[in-house]
Amino acid sequence: MPVISASTVSGASGLSKFVPISRRALKGLKEYGRKLVELELFTQYLEEWVMENLNSDSVDGMHGFSSLFTIGEMRKLDMALEGVPFQQLVRMPIFSEVSEELIEEQYLAVEDFLHAVIIGLWRTFWHKNGPLPLCVSCPSYPGSKFNSVEKAISRGRLREMRGLGLISKTSTDSKIKWDQVVEFAIFKPELLLDNALRVSANTICEALFYGFHVLVSRSLSKISSVNSDSVFLLVLDSKSGVVIKFSGDLGKLDLSNSSNPYLSVAEWIKTYAEICITPAEPIWNQLGNPNWGDIGALQILLATFYSIAQWNGPPRKSVATLISDHSFRLQKRRTECCIIETENALVPYYDHQDGEIVEVDQNDLFSNNRPSRLKLKHGDIVVLDDPQQGQRSFQIHEYLVRGNYYLYSAICLDHPLALLSLYVGAHTSRLEPSWEDMSLWYQVQRQTKVLNILRNQGILSKYLPEIVASGRIVHSGYCNKESPGGKCDHPWCGTPILVTSPVGEPLSSVVSNEGTFSADGAMRLCRDCLVALRSAAIANVQHGDICPENIIRVVEKQGNIRNHHNQAMYVPISWGRAVLEDRDSPAINLQFSSSHALQHGKLCPSSDAESIVYIVYFITGGTMSQQDSIESALQWRENSWAKRSIQQHLGQVSALLKGFADYVDSLCGTPYPVDYDIWLTRLNKAVEGSADKGKMIEEVAITLRLEDAAESSGASGP
Repeated sequence: MPVISASTVSGASGLSKFVPISRRALKGLKEYGRKLVELELFTQYLEEWVMENLNSDSVDGMHGFSSLFTIGEMRKLDMALEGVPFQQLVRMPIFSEVSEELIEEQYLAVEDFLHAVIIGLWRTFWHKNGPLPLCVSCPSYPGSKFNSVEKAISRGRLREMRGLGLISKTSTDSKIKWDQVVEFAIFKPELLLDNALRVSANTICEALFYGFHVLVSRSLSKISSVNSDSVFLLVLDSKSGVVIKFSGDLGKLDLSNSSNPYLSVAEWIKTYAEICITPAEPIWNQLGNPNWGDIGALQILLATFYSIAQWNGPPRKSVATLISDHSFRLQKRRTECCIIETENALVPYYDHQDGEIVEVDQNDLFSNNRPSRLKLKHGDIVVLDDPQQGQRSFQIHEYLVRGNYYLYSAICLDHPLALLSLYVGAHTSRLEPSWEDMSLWYQVQRQTKVLNILRNQGILSKYLPEIVASGRIVHSGYCNKESPGGKCDHPWCGTPILVTSPVGEPLSSVVSNEGTFSADGAMRLCRDCLVALRSAAIANVQHGDICPENIIRVVEKQGNIRNHHNQAMYVPISWGRAVLEDRDSPAINLQFSSSHALQHGKLCPSSDAESIVYIVYFITGGTMSQQDSIESALQWRENSWAKRSIQQHLGQVSALLKGFADYVDSLCGTPYPVDYDIWLTRLNKAVEGSADKGKMIEEVAITLRLEDAAESSGASGP
């Protein structure tokens, strides 16, 4: 049961749904929606009650209605939207006298403002390309047709318009209906009273009037899959804006008083509905441009973000993911300004020569021997001291944004033909219990250990990352460390580095840029990941952190020179959270971790396979509510498996994928291992064709021989 909560901006949890219990209830709701058309009469029943709530001070000094968004939520959204080019092209005209021409220009400005909000949010969080699933349109009254502002102006009906709706374009019908309203905005040329930034009770009643009709239309809809009990309402004037969240269970509405539906609805709102209102905040400046980074516009953006998530599912790029880019942009800015971070201050450093790692004066900048984190830029040369191979040099190509750790693409100067992945770890003296430092440790030191275990047991696969080099960085200048494993006073001395191959695009970016996968693409991804998991299972290694960020798409060329084509394969990376023994704990991902991992903090034999099912469900367009707690994540899994919604969705994509999901469901939480061989045979036949005896079959055969060799030799990891 998806629930969207305005208490966190890190993701949208879904909205609870109202399902009428009988045809009689449906008929009663329809009759109430048809009869409730007089706004003035509706206002008479509610205005005094709304006025009392507006004038009654709560503990936080606001009115009696609940507050909606916190400053912390808006600050997070602001950081996530850093650099996003919101652009309102039609400026908001601001004049002292109200005229018909001025109102027309203001309506066009509001329409363009809402359109800019839709474009910015959708392109940032959901899809960079493709058609927009939303538009802006205006109704004349509840149940009326919708028109654009320009069409209303051309027909001389602008005064009849009662607001602007954000409309979902999912319906095949060209006519827009009220059950397609995602969010509703009321525009008033002069909304606020005096200069106190207060909204009139009359205006709030009007917003609730249209909000009620939106909820009723959704409940009666035959096409909308969002029969939710909550809607966001925007109230705007030419300067400022307010957000209202209106929610309530329509099942508790008294439908017996058909002679006076206004009284019944008013009593329902007073007794059962929940109304949350933000303070009125300025949106447009004196030039008619929105202040996108200020609270007024951020309130609108946040409400629209939740509204889109309500209709289109959680974003493919989460707010947390975009916030993680902030630290990289900040470091880039400091690098441009020649500033480096020490324990207590930001101090200047000096770039002596292009192409070299910067050397600083430790005596002046690092008096307490606290090293800075190593951050590299394009063209920098990293010299690595590998205990097995000696010194090797790598040149940085670009920074790859991947969560809370530093990952770069680089080339080896000895063999500069292929791009490699270069992980930069945390200095040993910085390994304190902070999330960022521990992430660095898992990605470098722990992942090095896991990949070495696989390599030492002879487990080689193109579907597994391979260590190219690992060791500690060799910094420029004099090093007075006393032992090979020691460190000197240089801030970067002893920083661990891991270099692996291959390099690819994370699955999260692939889905964000290209949309959902076809059946063939989903089966290929499932097949490739199962090959990797099966290979690792030979050494009793489980991944423990399967998610879209930790699976990359690698494009390789196949065929001869005259006839070659590009072939994509998928490789699970980031094996630092792998489970080697019972005491190891996997990473916890509320969307993609297995139920056993969430409930017990441990993996069962089928946990990685269960995560693969969630991945396949996600990339094929399955609706996954972004959870905000382990309890809600477990509840989503329990409901999804019990209702077989995952299998039903995958069945529309591929009968084979549905069968695999059924198989994994039968293993969840049990001690029984996954029979990878049978599913690899079936998936390979579907992906490559029964007559294809190519590389995939060869890969499985090699893995089988490796397993036999490992069992006969009794090899074990160090």
